[in-house]
Amino acid sequence: MTLPAPSASRQRVHLRSIMLEGWKRADGLWDIEARLTDTKDHDYPLASGLRRRGEPVHDMWVRVTIDRGFNVLDAAVSSDAVPYPGGCDAIAPAYGQLVGLNLTRGFRRTVGEMFEGVRGCSHVTELLLSLPTAAIQTFASEVRETDDSAGKPFQLDRCHALETSSETVRRYYPRWYRSKKTGQAGTATLRRARIDPIGTNLKEDE
Repeated sequence: MTLPAPSASRQRVHLRSIMLEGWKRADGLWDIEARLTDTKDHDYPLASGLRRRGEPVHDMWVRVTIDRGFNVLDAAVSSDAVPYPGGCDAIAPAYGQLVGLNLTRGFRRTVGEMFEGVRGCSHVTELLLSLPTAAIQTFASEVRETDDSAGKPFQLDRCHALETSSETVRRYYPRWYRSKKTGQAGTATLRRARIDPIGTNLKEDE
C-alpha cells in the first residue's frame, strides 16, 4: 500500500532520514543505535558556510547500551555534521545523563524535561524518543510473537489494531480476546500488568 498520488506537481527540497538498529552484544547486553541526517536538494547557504546539494546539514548519532530490563548502562552521542561546528556538537557530553534511565518507564517524558530548550540539541533529543520502541522490537526478535507463556503479550492494548476487543486479537491472540459488547474474556482471565517480549514486567511509558 502506498500514499495516494499528490494533487499537484511538486519538487522535493529536503530529505530527513532516521535509521535505528538493534545490536546483540557478546557480553549479554544490547546496543540501540539511531542516526539522523538532513540533506537539501539544492545548495544551501548557512552562516557557517555553504552546504552543497546532498551534503548533510545534520548527521547525528546516538547509542545506548541497555540490559534485559531496558536500563540504560551507557550512552554516547556523536555529531558528524552540524550547521554550527563547535556549537551544536558541544552538547554531546550532556547526554551522559541518560545513564540510569529506563527506556520503558517514563523515558520520553524524562528526556523531554532533562534536555528541554538550551539544555540539549533538538535533533538528538528527537532521536532519543524513538529508542524505546526500537529496543522493544530488538528484544521481540528473541521470542515468538504470540508467545504468552509469561503473561499478556506486551504489544496488546498498545495500539488500535491490537486492542483486546479487536478482530485482530480475536484471530491471532484468542486467549486474550475480550468482547467489547459483553466484556467477556477469552480462555484466560485478562491481566493488566504489562509484559515485555522477554518476560520483564513493565509500566506504560509516558
